[in-house]
Amino acid sequence: MNRTDRLHALTEELRRAGPRGRTAQRLAAWLEVSPRTVKRDVGALQQAGVPIWASSGPGGGYVLDAAATLPPVNLTPAQAVAVAVALAGMRDAPFAVDGRAALEKVLDVLGPQARAEAERLGGRVWVRAGAQGRPDPAPVVEQALARRRVVAITYRDGAGTTSRRRVEPHLLARTGDRWYLVGWCRERDAPRWFRWDRIEAADLTPEPAPERDPAVYGTPPPDAHAVR
Repeated sequence: MNRTDRLHALTEELRRAGPRGRTAQRLAAWLEVSPRTVKRDVGALQQAGVPIWASSGPGGGYVLDAAATLPPVNLTPAQAVAVAVALAGMRDAPFAVDGRAALEKVLDVLGPQARAEAERLGGRVWVRAGAQGRPDPAPVVEQALARRRVVAITYRDGAGTTSRRRVEPHLLARTGDRWYLVGWCRERDAPRWFRWDRIEAADLTPEPAPERDPAVYGTPPPDAHAVR
């Protein structure tokens, strides 16, 4: 999630919290960032004129003034449940934090009757998600792909050997029940598939990732398709 999207998600989460507010620690866990980053983001929003107040004392945190309003969104209960099902079934998916923020936004703008119907319908859909969670470096890899920047990763191969690689991210792909970062490895000077759960650390670099011919990464199987 880039900073602009994170600021928006932070505002919407405080809107949902109402007068109870949210602590910096809770917001940090939800956004997968540090409490210090949350405090910087709140400061930036306050400077931009967003009416956020800090409450002190036990359980204190940040509160968004009730005067802030939501834009209208028209979705059916079934559409809201469809979003929830997709997120629940793939907890390790890229951009999962953005997905959770989108789902909360969808639920917030449903009327009371529509929300009740969405909750009723959602209770009739069971999902057994895999145990594999998102790796800690996931937000950095997502930023690199979204911003088209080279990312430096610490990667552990199948034999347990770790190495440091600079990778031009091309796409994130799911196959065989696992997610992969597909990109151009600068160290190998060749395309490589890096298993999502074996990326142990990642740092975003300022270097733009050049566009390469998609053909160098191979041809996807006939049953594979882009997320649209």
